[in-house]
This record gives sequence, structure tokens and C-alpha cells, in this order.
Amino acid sequence: MKKKIIWSMTIIALISIVVSMVLSGVVSYYDTLETVMDSTKAASRYIQSGVEQGEDYLNSIRTADYGTDMQAVRVTIVEADGTVSFDSVADVSEMENHGDRPEIIDALQNGSGESIRESETVNLQSYNYAVQMDDGRILRLSVSMRSVFGSIERMIPWMALCAAVVLVLAVILSTYRTKQIVAPINNIDLDHPMENDVYDELSPLFLRLERQNETIQEKMEELNRKQHEFTAITENMQEGFIVVDAKGDVLSYNTSAVRLLGAQDAAEHQHASVLTFNRSHDFRNAVDSALLGTASERVTRIGARSYNLIANPVMGENGVRGAVIVLLDVTEKEESERMRREFTANVSHELKTPLTSISGYAEIMQNGLVRSEDIPRFAGNIYTETQRLITLVEDIIKLSQLDERAVELERTEMDLRAIAQDVAERLRVPAKQNRISIRVSGESAKVLGVGRILDEMIFNLADNAVKYNRTGGKVEITTGMQDGHAFVEVADNGIGIPERDRERVFERFYRVDKSRSKQIGGTGLGLSIVKHGAAFHNAHVALQSREGEGTTVRITF
Repeated sequence: MKKKIIWSMTIIALISIVVSMVLSGVVSYYDTLETVMDSTKAASRYIQSGVEQGEDYLNSIRTADYGTDMQAVRVTIVEADGTVSFDSVADVSEMENHGDRPEIIDALQNGSGESIRESETVNLQSYNYAVQMDDGRILRLSVSMRSVFGSIERMIPWMALCAAVVLVLAVILSTYRTKQIVAPINNIDLDHPMENDVYDELSPLFLRLERQNETIQEKMEELNRKQHEFTAITENMQEGFIVVDAKGDVLSYNTSAVRLLGAQDAAEHQHASVLTFNRSHDFRNAVDSALLGTASERVTRIGARSYNLIANPVMGENGVRGAVIVLLDVTEKEESERMRREFTANVSHELKTPLTSISGYAEIMQNGLVRSEDIPRFAGNIYTETQRLITLVEDIIKLSQLDERAVELERTEMDLRAIAQDVAERLRVPAKQNRISIRVSGESAKVLGVGRILDEMIFNLADNAVKYNRTGGKVEITTGMQDGHAFVEVADNGIGIPERDRERVFERFYRVDKSRSKQIGGTGLGLSIVKHGAAFHNAHVALQSREGEGTTVRITF
């Protein structure tokens, strides 16, 4: 902008100088011409008077400098036939007839005439004035003067000097004025256009800037709101979320993706390759497929967890623009599926054993292969297996109800000590058979829960403590309050649980000693019912055991 202003002012100055000089030359020329014409006409009258007084007057008229000196006067006498009889400059014998000269013709016809002719000298011309004397001859005066171009040419040196001075002044002044003009513009507050008081001509521009700023501000607020919503949604997702561009560089991700992939170091680098998050074969194949335009979904293992890996391409007008990768932790789902399969297999196996026994006994009795005195024993065996089957089915129903929370939701305040005392009383007979002492200690501990489930939990713990104890052992049920929380604890000094089995004893149908469990009629579901009952009451189960020394199980509510 500054250069344009300086150049514009410089060109305008040059044009002004040239035009001024030309106009000055033209005006000067015409002023000079008018003066020459007037003075020549006046001089012609004086010379005419002198010529009429005597011919000797002409001999004294000589113009030696005519043609070189400006405004030198040349006097010529022309006869009526055009013959030159006198000339103050040239030899009349060598001069041609002047009868065809315009001023001579006009003087003969009208008494006077004039003309302007270019001189042979460059940029010079002559003014010719002719007047007819009383004797019929023509007196002509010619005055040499500069032409228009001569006048202008004379001004060229001054014109160049003025141009140089004006150019320098124009550059200096234009630079100074440009800075003055531009300075307020450079200091304009674009964030608050309407608060600027610079030039009135800029008011429409400021108004448009103000409107554009408001529009931009609204768009930015909307974008920020959407970004915050997007961030709030993705950051609160348990699923991992990664967005990559067409080159596979990460554009966005959430903390769940970093946590699930264990990519804390990779997440510190902006626009890093997605492979810095994970380089497993499944992960690379899923990303490559998505970037080629094909959606993919697969289950992969990362560490000890299972993930459902979903990669979808993001399409644009020119093809694939990137991909969205979602990681779903399906470890629990996979574990539940595995447990379901194991549960189905275990249920089938557990049901098959008593049913096979019942079927075998019934078949023998049906075929008459049993003596009459053995029928009560066979019937007793069938009854025992039937009771075992009923117990198993009841335990399965209880677990299903706890899994689906399909039990009565009415909770009342229950005293764990009272339940424990009732359980101990019901187990005294089987405990006495193995000379096992069972007692309840502690204080009253009240919880809000479902009495039937609480009874089942404590009974299963105490029943296991009796069944898996040694002859002459002891079982102690303790209730009370600790740190504001109610608890019930069942401890025994029986056979204990091996370390390798402690993590699995709460699984369905898991037995530490299968042969002993079958001998005592266990279904393998007791501790699983305890675990699910605790979850139903938002309680925590803790197990401590040492093989050969005993087991302690505490439930804290």
C-alpha cells in the first residue's frame, strides 16, 4: 500500500510538472507572438514614414543578426509585380519573386497582410507583416522568434531540475503522509471494530467486521460447545475411542483407549501413528482394513483382557479420509460365556450322576433281580440320590434367582447374631455325629436385607465348616460391628484349602476334593451361593485358609 501511494504521488507530480511546463511554454509562446505582432505593426509605421521621406533611409537599415538573434527585424521592399527592390539582410539580385507570398498577396489586395512561416533554423519561425505604401510598393517586416517547441525546449533544463526536486519532495512527503495515514489503520482494534475512531470512510468496513466477529464468535462458541460435548461423551465412555487420519496418525482419542491399550507413553505425542498405541497383529489388520475402506470387527486379546475391536472407515468425496476405532472390554462377557458353558457342562454332569444311579436301581428292581430283603436298601439308595438331585436343583434355582435378582425385594432389618444362632442350632446334630463343637459368639449386628438369603449364606458357610472338618474339630460363628460395618465370620480348624484352589472355591461346582464332596453329598454350589448373596447385599467376602489348619470366611456388610 505504501509503495502504491508513493508511486502514485510521484507519477502525479511528474505529470503535473510536464503539463505545467508545456502549458507555460505554450502560453509564453502566444504572449510573445502577440507582443511581436503588435511591435512589428508599430515598427512598420515608423519605417514606412522613413522610407517615404527618402531612399537614403533604407541604406541605414541592415539586420546582420537576423535568423540567429531572437526578434531581429528584417525589412524588405517588394514592388507591385513581386520583385524585391530592397532587403536588409540578403542581396536582392539573388532573391526570387515574392509575389506569391501570402502576406504580399493580402497587402496588395487589402492594404496589409501577415503570415507565420517556419524558419530553416530548428525550432525557429518568422512573423511576416506586409503593408502597402502610398506609391504602391509593399513594405514587409519579418521578425524571427522561437516556435512553441523552441519555447518548451528552452524550459527542459529547468523542467528536469524542478522534476528532480519535486520527486524528492514527493517521495519524502508521500512517505511521511503514508505513515500518518497507515498508522491509525495499523492500530485498529479488530476485536472491537466499532470502538475505533479512525476515518469515517471506514465505518461500513468496521460494521461488517463487527458482524463477522459476532458470527465467528457464535460459530466458535458452537464449536467449543460441540467439542466439550464430544469430549464429555468420549471421556466418560468405558470403551476406548480413537480417530485416525488417512495416514494412520491419531487425531483424537479418549483416556479409556490409553488405559485399555496401556499406551500412556504413546499418548504423550501428538499426531503419533496409531501403531504406537498397539502393534499387535489383530490391531494392525483392523486399522489397515479400515483405511482401505473395509469395516472390520474382531475379538482380540491384549494382555490378560479380551476386547471387541471395531474399526470403521470414514469416507469423503475423494475416498477414505480416516478411520474410527472402538475398543470394547468383553473380558467379563467372555468369562461369563465360559462360565455358562462350564455351568451347563457341570449341571449336565451333576444331574447325570444321580439320575444314572436312580435309573440303575430302578432297572434292577424292575427286572426282579433284587431279593425282597434288599428292596428297602435299594429304595433307600434311590431316595438318597433323589434328595441329592432335589438339593442340586434347589441350589441351581437359588443361584439363578440371585443372578437375575428374581427374589423378593422387600428388605427388613435382620440381626445376624439371631440368624447365626438358628443356623448353629440346626447343625448341632450333624456336628455332634462327628464330635465337632459349634458355637456362636460376638454381639448383635443388624443389617437391612432379605432374611432367607442371609440365612442361606451363613448356613452354607457353617455347613461347609462342619463337613470339611476333622473329628473333634470346632466351628465358631462370630457376629458384630467393626468400623461401623456389620460382619459375620465363620471359622474352623478343619482340613483347610490348598493355596492353588483358594481363588476358585467360589466358582460354581468347583470342589477341592471331589471324592470327599460326593461322599458328604456336596453340590459344589454352596460358596457360589454365598458369593452371589453377598453381591445381592453389596457385601464383601474375604477368605483366609491354611491347608491342614483351618479356614476363616468373613462377610462384611
